[in-house]
Amino acid sequence: MTSSRTEPKYTVPGLSVQDGGKLIELLRLRLHALNDLSLTLKHIHWNVVGPHFIAIHEMLDPQVDRVRAMADDTAERVSALGGVPVGTPGALVAERTWDDYDVGRADAIAHLGALDLVYTGIVESHRAALAEVGKFDPVTEDLLIEQLRSLEQFQWFVRAHLESSGGDLATAGTHTETEAARSAHEDGAR
Repeated sequence: MTSSRTEPKYTVPGLSVQDGGKLIELLRLRLHALNDLSLTLKHIHWNVVGPHFIAIHEMLDPQVDRVRAMADDTAERVSALGGVPVGTPGALVAERTWDDYDVGRADAIAHLGALDLVYTGIVESHRAALAEVGKFDPVTEDLLIEQLRSLEQFQWFVRAHLESSGGDLATAGTHTETEAARSAHEDGAR
């Protein structure tokens, strides 16, 4: 059995095996983040209630499909670099650096408040990985840029439900998904 965390024996032409290993390591957590995001989006899809149910329910399916495609592209890049992509739930839970999504059945605005924070976390961590890979691999950089374009657009879709006409976000100043859900729900109830 081959470990997913060893330096590859080969990588793509033009990169050193050491640089290939760095890319694999950076993409490992991006793969976990994308797999986690697709599951979180489906969780919200199944647990959203209230008057905005159908709009949010239907908005999330295309996001799930695109995020799953991002995960597939990321895993295939890891393989091309000579690595072993691991997409098992156990590996995701053991290696992730973030907490599990903690909002259950809730109204649409509450879920969107929490999802705004989820998207903030994944966009920030994708940008951090992008800054690293941009130093030595334009192909992986391009992959992450393309993913960020979609992730930022999806966050914009979410934030459109949370933004006042004056440009204020209902989730401003919140630090946890539970706080963001509560703040968005309270703001929406006003």
